[in-house]
This record gives sequence, structure tokens and C-alpha cells, in this order.
Amino acid sequence: MKNFKIFAAILAVAAMTAVSGNAQSGNFKTGKALEVQYNILRELSVSFVDTVDVERLTNIGIDAMLRSLDPYTEYIPDENEEDLEMMRTGAYGGIGSVIRKIDSVGVLISQPYIGSPALKYGLEPGDIILEIDGASVMPLAADECSSRMKGQPGTQVKFLVKKGRTNQTEEIVVTRERIHISDVSYSGILRDSIGYIKHDSFTEGGHRDFRKAFTELKANGAKHLIIDLRSNGGGLVDEAVKILSLFLPKGTTVVTAKGRTPKSEFALKTETEPLDTLIPITVLVNSGSASASEIVAGAIQDLDRGTIAGTRTYGKGLVQGFRPVGYNGNLKLTTAKYYTPSGRCVQAIDYSNRNSDGSVGYVPDSLKKEFKTLKGRTVYDGGGITPDTLIKSETYSRPAYSLVANDIFGEFAIEYYKKHPQIAKASEFALTDAEYEEFVNFAATREFDSRSSAQAQLDQMLKSAKSEDLYEPYKVEFDALEKKLSISKEEMLRVKKAEFKPLLEEEIVYKYYCAPGRIESIIRNDVQLHKTLDLIK
Repeated sequence: MKNFKIFAAILAVAAMTAVSGNAQSGNFKTGKALEVQYNILRELSVSFVDTVDVERLTNIGIDAMLRSLDPYTEYIPDENEEDLEMMRTGAYGGIGSVIRKIDSVGVLISQPYIGSPALKYGLEPGDIILEIDGASVMPLAADECSSRMKGQPGTQVKFLVKKGRTNQTEEIVVTRERIHISDVSYSGILRDSIGYIKHDSFTEGGHRDFRKAFTELKANGAKHLIIDLRSNGGGLVDEAVKILSLFLPKGTTVVTAKGRTPKSEFALKTETEPLDTLIPITVLVNSGSASASEIVAGAIQDLDRGTIAGTRTYGKGLVQGFRPVGYNGNLKLTTAKYYTPSGRCVQAIDYSNRNSDGSVGYVPDSLKKEFKTLKGRTVYDGGGITPDTLIKSETYSRPAYSLVANDIFGEFAIEYYKKHPQIAKASEFALTDAEYEEFVNFAATREFDSRSSAQAQLDQMLKSAKSEDLYEPYKVEFDALEKKLSISKEEMLRVKKAEFKPLLEEEIVYKYYCAPGRIESIIRNDVQLHKTLDLIK
């Protein structure tokens, strides 16, 4: 039946498009392509030597077709409707926890969200879920476990749980709720009456969290505001406009969009009276700040409402929209390019002009254009938002990235949580030297890449030398250099203590105080943020 529906849909579109093709050659080519696709699918379904899953084959073709356009255009079938809701609102029905499936062990509760049903009903970091509604989790994949834990708010899900701290097995029944992860992960007063808001995304209704945070900061004496948009990948454009509305006069145009059709074009203005048009603002950005983050940063910069600090943003100047495409499926597609108030587009990658190998390139500096802010300062398009003040972020070593990627900090943090019922408050917690040595012994037994960049480069050099018959003549020299650069995992962990210890402390604090506590811990060692504070002072 499904195959018939797919055939019928393709044939209907092909027929309609082909008819209009008598007037427009572009439409004729589209109709021709659709009809050819239908004929191919029909022949595969009837004549291919093995049975063909036409629906799966069609979806593969759709995904490949859309990937050739840009990374943001995708087909969302009806069975992934929950993913669509998550994209739009950042919300879902469930228990509210990060989980990890461990083969032959169960489902690990890695990190419950603050205020979540998981926390309310007693699920903690380190707990192991053995059964969900009476069914063992052992044969299930991680996504299947996650799917069974989700459901309509108000419904119940029953777990058989092995508690991490006691090793006792008990039954826990959790009532699901609507889980919404706040766009604001932290807000507070930093030194010298500087208010700080860490803003992580732009989901439906998220501006209310921001408004509440800012109102509280003002009530607590904030005289300057830092909006931290670092690594904020964006979201809904309307939410960006609503946040800008807090700081700009009503009726201010903050973003425009231009596309191929009138429906895709718009000019968005602030619609409400602002809360404060005078408080000095610094927007902190980095290469992970994209889309709606760049709309906020671009408007603040173009309208001279504040200062942008940090490093250049990602450069995503493309607008996406959702279109229904039948059978409850949706197409998320790029419909327009957006422009900041000065008229610049910050899109950094030109997907429409690909290289001969199919790769894409960045807009060259020679094609970047000059624009003027409201007060006459010079800004440029074609590659993200360039900060008014460049403040480089801290860099991390190869082993640090490997420890994070392999979740070794997280594993030790859970073991620490099991042994310690409580710790100092987030802003003060610090590991003792003896506790860090416990981590060294723990991490040394785990698999991670402990090589320094120098070691990794030497390994590559040795590989090249051997392939080019240059190793043997210089074997003594190579071996001597390799011996000098090679150190054990334990040595690396001790040498890099100043780098690794704060990262480990942040992860431990996260287990006890959730996201706000983690940010509070991160702030202590955030070099880029502290340089921004110095700049403001």
C-alpha cells in the first residue's frame, strides 16, 4: 500500500509539472526528471532480482538529493515528527536526562536535567536502568531505549534501577512531563556590577527566559550586560528579534531576508517597547555562534547598540522554513538569505558555486563588501560577524580533546558522585592533589589518545619516511627523537594537570548542580570571559 502511495504521489506531481512544462522549459525538465524517477522505481520494484524496499530506496534518494544542496535542507518523515517538534520548541515528553547505553550493563543515567522528573523521582548520575516497563534493555539500542522513555506528558514509565551509590535494585515509577531545556543556562552578576547571561539556543518561547534573567539582573544592580552567545548554533529568527526588542526602540528593523519568492522575503522589526535602551551591552561570540546568534550580534553591531567581542562567528546567513510534503512529512529547506540592518549578508560558504570535486569554498576576501553601521563605522559581509574587539579563546591539547570525546572525565565524575554525597558549592569546588592522582590512575586504565601534537606529527613523519624508504638511513635519529617525545599516559596526565583539572572539576560539579552549576564552575577559568571583563572595566 505504501509503495502504491509513493508511486501515485510521484506520478501525480510528474504529470502536473509536465503539463505546465509546455509553457516553461524549466517546469518541463522537472516533470521529465520526476517521470524518469517514477519509471525507475517501478522497474526496480517489478524486475530487480531481489525484493526492493521502495520506500527505503526513495528516502535514500531524497536524502542524497537534499545533501547536494546544503547541510540544512532535509526531509523529515512522519515517524520523525518528534524531532521536528524538538527543532521548533526545544521540548519533548519524557523524563529529562542524558543517558548512555552500555552493552551488557544497562542504560546509564549520565546527567538528569535541572528540575526534571528524573531528579524528582530519585534518578541520579550513576544509576543503571535494567528494565523499562518490564522489558529488559539489554537487547535494545540506545535510540530504542530513549524512545521508550519518551511519551506523552502525564503518562507513567516504570524502571527497574540498580542504584549507583548503594548497588541496590529498586523499582522507580516516573510520571513524564514536557521537557524544555531553557535557552538560558546561567545568569548572574559578575564583578563590578556586570550582568552575565549565557544563552545557548533560540527555541520557541525562549525569549521569556532571557527577559526574566535580564529583569532579575537589573533588580540586582547590573550596570553592564554581557550576552554570551559562544557556541550558540541559532534557532528561530523570531526569537532573536524578540530578544533584540528588549534593547532597541519599537519599530526598529533588525533583519531582512531575500529569496526567490515573495513568500520567502520579509523584514522583521521590534514589536514591543524595550526594557532598556541605555545599558551598555557586550556580546561575546566565537566560531560556533551561528544563524540567530549572528542576527543578534549583527543587529547590535550595525545599530551601534553595543560591542561585539571574541572571535569571528560561523557565517550562516541562510534562513530555513518548513513545508508539508504529504503523508505528514515535512521538508526543512533553505528559503532565503538574511541581511543585517546595514545590508550585509554574513553567509561564509557559497553552496551554489561548487568546485569540480563537489566541495564548497568560502567567500574570498576580494569579494567581500564594505558596509557602514548607524554611526558610520565600517563592517564587512561574506564571512560571519567580525568582533569589534578580537579576544582569542583558550586552546586545548590533543589529549584533552580525546579525554572529552571518550567521556573519561564524565566516567570519573560519576564514580566521584557515587562516593561523595555532597561537595562545596559550584563556584568553590576544587579537587585535592590526592583526588587528582586518583583520576590519573583511573584514566590511565582507559583508552584515549595521550599523544601530544608533537608525538602525532612525529608518527606521521615516520609513516611517510617508511613509505619513501627514508626511515632506515636515519633510524638512529628517528628513534632518539621518538624516545624523547614519548611519555606514558600517567606522565601526560600529570604534565597537563593545570589544563585537565579544571575540566574535570567542571564535570564533577555538573553531576551535583546540573547546567547552571557547570557554567558557574567554567566561569572561574574562562580566559576569554575574564579578558572581556577586563576590557569592560
